[in-house]
Amino acid sequence: MKRTAFFISDGTGITAEALGNSLLAQFENIQFEKVTLPYIDSVDKAHEAVQQINKAGSLDGSKPLTFDTIVDSTIRAELSRADAFMVDIFGTFLSPLEAELHSNSSYTVGKSHSITNDGSYEQRIKAVNYALENDDGARTRYYDEADVILVGPSRSGKTPTCLYLALQYGIKGANYPLTEDDMGEQRIPTVLKPYRAKLFGLTIDPNRLSAIRNERRPDSTYASLRQCMLEVNEAEAMYRRERIPSLNTTDYSVEEISTRILVQTGIERRAR
Repeated sequence: MKRTAFFISDGTGITAEALGNSLLAQFENIQFEKVTLPYIDSVDKAHEAVQQINKAGSLDGSKPLTFDTIVDSTIRAELSRADAFMVDIFGTFLSPLEAELHSNSSYTVGKSHSITNDGSYEQRIKAVNYALENDDGARTRYYDEADVILVGPSRSGKTPTCLYLALQYGIKGANYPLTEDDMGEQRIPTVLKPYRAKLFGLTIDPNRLSAIRNERRPDSTYASLRQCMLEVNEAEAMYRRERIPSLNTTDYSVEEISTRILVQTGIERRAR
């Protein structure tokens, strides 16, 4: 069974995508064709969107779903002409909030992603720059500034997690890949000992790790299942021996990995 779902916004579409995807994820037996329509900020654009939505419905043989964060009433009125099941994300939640808070909302386009003067935007940018500059153990002398230092075998998810933590939460994450020499010692690498309290270990299923590495360096010793099993087993043994908190990343997205790290470490989500 297939349905087309549209995420429609007068801004970037990030909010519509995030909430819409969260709702659709509850229906695992249905295949969704997902289409994002950002910057629908005029009646003309809304008219074009209606045509696209109706065309999808004709091809599918069933009504498309639309999730929108449109704040302009005239644009919403045009969108309502589409033959679709429509979910007004802002309207669903803002009206009850207005009643509870005894205040009208501003209904400002792009408000949920605006760059405010509270410093969170600058904090995120600084954290992203830090993650890029402290990737793969390149500049360990700056580890005293880190909020968390991810350790683990190469390609276990350290870099994307550090970048997500920075971009989403303004958290400074460094990462240090455990090499065969490091794991041969079966102890925390000397350079990391002063920062023991900041360490968090990542591990991964060896078969999955081998598949990821083969995409980068096919048929190499680095990507062989034997090598991957060796590195993962030794890394996990080190985490247990040194009592380093850890997480198996095999079945988790970068968003889930990041959230679980925050929960396990108690690090505060700074940028909101």
